[in-house]
Amino acid sequence: MSKEYSTAKVNLAACLAMAFFGVAMLSLGAIMPPLVRAVPQAIGLPMYMSIGIILGTVIFGPIMDRYGYKWLLVLSSLIMLAGLLILAYSTDMPLLIAGIFCVGLGGGVLNGETNALVSDIYDEEKRGRKMSILGACYCIGAMVWTLACVLIPDYQIPLIACAAVMLASVVFFIALKFPKAKITSATKPSGSEYRSMLTSGALLLVASVLFFQSAFEGTSGSYTTSFLTQIGGIAENDAVLSLTFFTVGMMAGRFALGALMKKGRDLVVLFVYMFIALLGVAMMGLGNHSTYICWAAMALIGFGVGATYPVMLARLGGVFRRMSGAAFSAAIFIALCGQFLGNFLMGKLFSNGGGGIFAYLLAGMILAILVIAPFACLACSRRRKADENGNGNIYP
Repeated sequence: MSKEYSTAKVNLAACLAMAFFGVAMLSLGAIMPPLVRAVPQAIGLPMYMSIGIILGTVIFGPIMDRYGYKWLLVLSSLIMLAGLLILAYSTDMPLLIAGIFCVGLGGGVLNGETNALVSDIYDEEKRGRKMSILGACYCIGAMVWTLACVLIPDYQIPLIACAAVMLASVVFFIALKFPKAKITSATKPSGSEYRSMLTSGALLLVASVLFFQSAFEGTSGSYTTSFLTQIGGIAENDAVLSLTFFTVGMMAGRFALGALMKKGRDLVVLFVYMFIALLGVAMMGLGNHSTYICWAAMALIGFGVGATYPVMLARLGGVFRRMSGAAFSAAIFIALCGQFLGNFLMGKLFSNGGGGIFAYLLAGMILAILVIAPFACLACSRRRKADENGNGNIYP
């Protein structure tokens, strides 16, 4: 029986939505300097964005599994769109808080839902590489947004332009047919099934890998510039530009991953990528006094760590097909906890003058991923076999 929806068009919708999540993640950083000049209290806005992202991550899964993809995608896009317009037109602090919270909330839902959606519409053979391309769309959205904010001094114009593109995309989403909800009243999982999923070794080990991955991404994005300027003595503008090389490297890595996943086993590919990232960290630690070495190092780091999310979420999505939304919610929530904790601890380290060991800590996070990832893949394989044999609810 033929599908009622076009897989290619639904995948395109997911890629567009993921690009908007890239905008959401960098929306505040790109407009912060002029916004703070207009509203000095706006320096505290990032906290409210983080709260919105975490809330969106927690709620999307059960809603998506039960009620489907289409209207959640539309609603979350409209929520983010409203947040962007508030940021564009308001200088009132309570409204700015509401606006950035909406951007975070909508973005958090879009991130989780698009990953789960692409995981659900593709089979085992295509899932990994399609999710890697989806991840590359995040980088595209982030880069286009940053470039627009650099080229256009008035931050209101990029905000309004992005909102207009999002509105056109929402019309596209509404016109599309999406897969039906996986869970109905008759097929609703029992509490024991949810407990089995949430306590399974497959989910917890995958989430542990993503915990260290998110801690790595968060700390490298937040503290690399401090490390390069304070420890390496590199000019601030050159240090900030290194983050662009990180994003370019990640985008290139994810596009390459889409091709490599056709030929190689995902765990082998992940190991190769992680060793490339480790090489980049070593280069940055040893050559932190050289601007060009650090730019090259950040490109290698971005390339290397770009494989973790697509590989791990593809594995997880293959295990929990019927409850992929809830599984992704739980895993990404744990990952965000890693990002929060990593930033908190690294902030304490730098404030106490310990920034010199920054590269060693980044290397430690990569090594943790290398150690845990094989066990996570093994647990996913064993869980799938157990489910096929009908005893998945009691298998770890």
